[in-house]
Amino acid sequence: MKTSYDIVKKPLISERSMDEMADKKYTFIVDINANKTEIKKAVEEIFGVEVEKVNTVRVKGKYKRMGRNIGKRADRKKAIIKLTPNSKEIEFFEGMQ
Repeated sequence: MKTSYDIVKKPLISERSMDEMADKKYTFIVDINANKTEIKKAVEEIFGVEVEKVNTVRVKGKYKRMGRNIGKRADRKKAIIKLTPNSKEIEFFEGMQ
């Protein structure tokens, strides 16, 4: 059985995700086989917040070349988490704004 820390792998830090933090939206890289309800429960358990909505995006890995060798980056899944209006902020992101 997967734990919450196996489902939520790491936060995704980008310019767009930093702009969405004002609307209480946070972006994470999650396990590719996790569904929305698993992601919601994992974020609520790890950070102690109330999740209103979860949107997921599957990102296909790009093919990259180094000389004549061709490789492929791993596929991944992003989850955009929207918190309820009365929920507290996620403390991990507070120093990055």
